[in-house]
Amino acid sequence: MPIAFSKPVFLTCTRFTPGLLASAIASISLAGAGSALAEQTPTFDGELSEFDYAYPVERFEFSSQGQDMQMAYLDVPPEDGSANGRTVVLLHGKNFCAGTWEDTIDVLVNEGYRVIAPDQIGFCKSTKPEHYQFSFHQLAANTQALLDELGAEDVTVMGHSMGGMLATRFALMYPERTEQLVMVNPIGLEDWKALGVPYESIDDGFEAERETTAEGIRDYQQSTYYVDTWEPEYDRWVEMLAGMYAGEDGERVAWNQALTSDMVFTQPVVYEFGELQMPTLLLIGEQDNTAIGKGRASEDVQATLGHYDELGERTRDAIPEATLVSFPELGHSPQIQAPERFHEALLEGLGAGQ
Repeated sequence: MPIAFSKPVFLTCTRFTPGLLASAIASISLAGAGSALAEQTPTFDGELSEFDYAYPVERFEFSSQGQDMQMAYLDVPPEDGSANGRTVVLLHGKNFCAGTWEDTIDVLVNEGYRVIAPDQIGFCKSTKPEHYQFSFHQLAANTQALLDELGAEDVTVMGHSMGGMLATRFALMYPERTEQLVMVNPIGLEDWKALGVPYESIDDGFEAERETTAEGIRDYQQSTYYVDTWEPEYDRWVEMLAGMYAGEDGERVAWNQALTSDMVFTQPVVYEFGELQMPTLLLIGEQDNTAIGKGRASEDVQATLGHYDELGERTRDAIPEATLVSFPELGHSPQIQAPERFHEALLEGLGAGQ
């Protein structure tokens, strides 16, 4: 029976993985900044119509699971005269969008790459269906259909956070098309359920998602993405997310987030790393501590999860042709936290993959 989406109800507690926030709520001044942010947060509709990306947004219309869909995407050509004949497909994370890749797109197109960056179904500027069987297989197939539409043949697939899980699934499904795989602090380097994190029903997840606030997003990102640091430019990405939850389509946004959280938790890719056949580059901020559902686990289990300094090495060893580049002092989003260092390592790694 379809869920009747009404105006969202916003409470004061937060969704973003309880248990990871304590180190972020460090002082009264930070709390005051978060409150001010919440008061100033703009509201957006469910497709971020009033939130601009740095590059023109195009739309891919297609049918999936008996429904008409539109996938927003960026297709940015290389700078004139610099084309190197390679295409990089950028896959965003769960709390990110195609637009979040703007600095990386700048660097890649200046180096001669064509860059394609979609917003996956259920996220950002793309359709948020009332009912959809979300799976990484389905999202990979949607991405494949987009690439067919755009005439992009052999590609380098690069995924961050949840996008790393999707990039892995894409590479496993379409190895003949994947020249190189790049993963930036991917989640799913361990199977949280098998390690003791309790399952959360989609209904419970939906209720928790409805409680999301700008302040909660900021606190979580500060502790996990940026290692308890913060720069003013990060607020743009908080506003992007919080504005969707706070807008007129907030409940549909929360529902899709609950569905995709279930996908992330129940569809591990970690057991298939050994089947990857292409050169793989791992770019890992070692201060990351992301582990989906960590706050639901016992303290003993929590202590074993999200150790990216160990997970990066373990993943490199599991993938037959993998190279690991570590950033010991960076967190979940090294491409945003230290863009110059990150992009230098990325370009070197892309060159090695030719």
